[in-house]
Amino acid sequence: MNNQTKGVLFALTATLLWSVNMVIASGIKGHIPPVGLAFWRWTIACVALAPFALKSTIKHKTILLHNKGYLVVTAILGITIFNTLIYFAGKTTSAVNLSLIAISIPLFIVVLSRIAFKEKVAAIRILGIATIITGVLVLITKGSLQALLEINFTIGDLLMLLACFFFASYTILVRLKPKEIPSNVFLFTVFVIGTMLLLPFYLWEHFYYKKVVFDATTIYATTYVGIFASLISYYLWNEAIRLIGTNKTALIYYLIPVFSGILAYFFLDQAIILTQIISMGIIITGLLLTNKKG
Repeated sequence: MNNQTKGVLFALTATLLWSVNMVIASGIKGHIPPVGLAFWRWTIACVALAPFALKSTIKHKTILLHNKGYLVVTAILGITIFNTLIYFAGKTTSAVNLSLIAISIPLFIVVLSRIAFKEKVAAIRILGIATIITGVLVLITKGSLQALLEINFTIGDLLMLLACFFFASYTILVRLKPKEIPSNVFLFTVFVIGTMLLLPFYLWEHFYYKKVVFDATTIYATTYVGIFASLISYYLWNEAIRLIGTNKTALIYYLIPVFSGILAYFFLDQAIILTQIISMGIIITGLLLTNKKG
């Protein structure tokens, strides 16, 4: 298997795992406070990764300390802030708005890649991106232009937009990872730093706002997001960036609504309507265009 195929498969798997995460989030909305969910998500990811990375992390402590500024910024953007902002945004805005604003993540990545790496964007890729966005808009609005015009934006939408920009910035920073730092060491270090920075906010939420209730729902949900939607998905996403670059990896992110719709059909008994099938076809067509050479 060549690097291109491997990178695409890694990005697809990460996207699928995040899609399952969105289906779970839909089922537990309001059950776990936002910072609590973020904190325990990353704590579980750290614990799960520790047996495979702790020894090597200690071995590479010199190079890690030399790059501490880079690692802290990467952890803040991708771990401490990104998912926490999404959880806060979900409390004050609709799922439709969140999905609509999530369109901006790959666009931010393409723009930032152009600025940081001088990557050229071919005309066929621009056409592909436009096609993908059209497909996502059809999916969100169910094919109704009136529904798009009537969308109202709130403070949660601004938080979601900031979250998208931060994740795009994280994706760019991953590409700048020093080659001397192994992937598992990088991931473990960033997870630990990001979780430590979340701790004071979690303690404030725990004592002054709302406590996390560790019932069966909480345990199952945090275990999944901690291991699959955090540890495994972030590792695969980072490896995909290394293998196929930021732009190609970013565009695969657009398959989240496609995967989420299919998963919701099987696990939440949500019907798939004609406009969803059409939008899925448009999104996949756009992805094929963006990967077409010449």
